[in-house]
Amino acid sequence: MVCANGSTGSMRGAAPSTGSTAISDRLEAGSSLVLFVMRRLAVTIPFLLMISFGVFALVHIAPGDPATSLLGARPSDPATLAVVRARYNLDDPFFVQYGKWLSQVIRGDLGVSIQGNRAVTSTIADRLGVTIMLSLMSTTLVLGIGILLGAVAAYRCGTRLDRAIVIFGVFGISSPAFVTGIFLLYVFGVLLHWFPVFGPGEGFLDRAWHLTLPALALAISVMAIVIKIARAAMIEELARDYVTFARARGLSSRRILFAYVLRNSLIPVVTAAGLIVVGIVAGAIYVEVTFSLPGLGALTIDAIQKRDIPTIQGTTLLFSAFVVLINLTVDVIYTLIDPRIRFGRVGS
Repeated sequence: MVCANGSTGSMRGAAPSTGSTAISDRLEAGSSLVLFVMRRLAVTIPFLLMISFGVFALVHIAPGDPATSLLGARPSDPATLAVVRARYNLDDPFFVQYGKWLSQVIRGDLGVSIQGNRAVTSTIADRLGVTIMLSLMSTTLVLGIGILLGAVAAYRCGTRLDRAIVIFGVFGISSPAFVTGIFLLYVFGVLLHWFPVFGPGEGFLDRAWHLTLPALALAISVMAIVIKIARAAMIEELARDYVTFARARGLSSRRILFAYVLRNSLIPVVTAAGLIVVGIVAGAIYVEVTFSLPGLGALTIDAIQKRDIPTIQGTTLLFSAFVVLINLTVDVIYTLIDPRIRFGRVGS
């Protein structure tokens, strides 16, 4: 975990730099960032290849005849099976099948879904909006409310409010997202009729209203992680010398908390934010099924049950690319929180 030291140096002040030095520093920082992103993207390609190969192999060695699974309840006479095998290259050796699929992916073609005989890219595009909006709403709730509750708990450390916030976090992380979702669905949807009980809604506002309970169910289940990390980081920062110096200079508690302590405490929170977002996307699979939402999670579950090989491979590849992108974004955000942080070193 990469962390910045306290802001003592900023309190003491530093010698002003010349304009040419400042420009040089900005150019150096920009080039370092570009090189870092390029290196990470170069590593991403073989990583995605390994994941796609592993998923393809697991589907290939799964028990049962793929052609029979592709037909489902339709008649499986020898002529029909032969047509299916020829269409999906099932008679070719494993590496030939993977090579043909990979060549299609490089051209932007993820194949044809068995369900409805549609292009996988079109099927994913129809479901992607629900999952993205659900994940964004959940992430906003987790980071916004989680950081706020962690800051309040740290500032009121040892009080009843602190203990209440910690208990809330323990309760949330002890309950899986789908269990919390069922509880929220029954109380606020069935009993109180405050929120819809199923469906994604139409339009932005209606969809946000339909996704409120699912997003809250996802957020509660992982919010405890943010609360714990933010609370611990802020307690550590509040005990540093620069906070004492700032108070001695007469700075208000609000300015010290938000201008210095909170900023320095965000580094460990951002470090965990990548894993939290990935966990939210993974948890969305169960929540989408619980609330009957037509998202990528429900699509993946349905594809696995029906052994829809092209859809399984397409959604898995998309999720893998998302995980890589999130990790890269988190690393870049480090420099936005504290410009002294450089990839591989910390500036003095």
